[in-house]
Amino acid sequence: MGERLEGKVAIVTGASRGIGAAIAGHMAEEGAKVVLVSRKIDGLEPVANEIRTNGGDATAIACHAGHRDQRESMLEQALRTYGQVDILVNNAATNPHFGPMLSIDERAWDKTFEVNVKGYFGMIQLVASHLQERKAKGAVVNVASVVGMIAAPMQGVYAMTKSAVISMTKTLAMELGSAGIRVNAIAPGLIETKFAQVLVDNDEIRNGIVNRTAVGRVGQPRDISGAAVFLASDESDYVTGDVMVIDGGWTLT
Repeated sequence: MGERLEGKVAIVTGASRGIGAAIAGHMAEEGAKVVLVSRKIDGLEPVANEIRTNGGDATAIACHAGHRDQRESMLEQALRTYGQVDILVNNAATNPHFGPMLSIDERAWDKTFEVNVKGYFGMIQLVASHLQERKAKGAVVNVASVVGMIAAPMQGVYAMTKSAVISMTKTLAMELGSAGIRVNAIAPGLIETKFAQVLVDNDEIRNGIVNRTAVGRVGQPRDISGAAVFLASDESDYVTGDVMVIDGGWTLT
């Protein structure tokens, strides 16, 4: 077990699998007490149990990040359990529409923005308020995407939400910096997760991306978790408003 996050409490949304589970596990390895958040508790318990088996401290809380009442209830429970929160990792996301932008229906549009933008912002509001009340320093890590920085055919509305996350990150970094709260983002490329399965399992899409990627492979969740640990730790105390691209060199060309 490491000590880079010793004494810290981290909330990680979308922690039931993929990038969120990897980040939560890595932060626990570095000494953080981790609050695992997702819509369904069933998916969180195996992750929490694995963290505990490995000597870490984790609690699982069901919460739809896009719903204010559930966010507030989650934070109250986290504070009852651990007494404080120091780190927020916004990772929960949805992408119900895969196809041309103009063919999306309003329900899918609303769902995408509710989770990917409103949920992120609402979580930051809560945690930043808590940190300011404590007069404590803290770190927010928003998981964005490289598609928020480039054209993204077939993923256009999802990409719009990730662009919004990047903009949100930069502005909140400016507004919260004087309070000692740092806000950064990670922009992953194609990572092999269930969330990205429609891309990973499509040979034409997968090979097209891999052939453009400098390191010649699809990313793994652990490729992202180390950056999240760094951005949450005191090692990055002079880093805020940054968008760290982790895509194996895919967007270099």
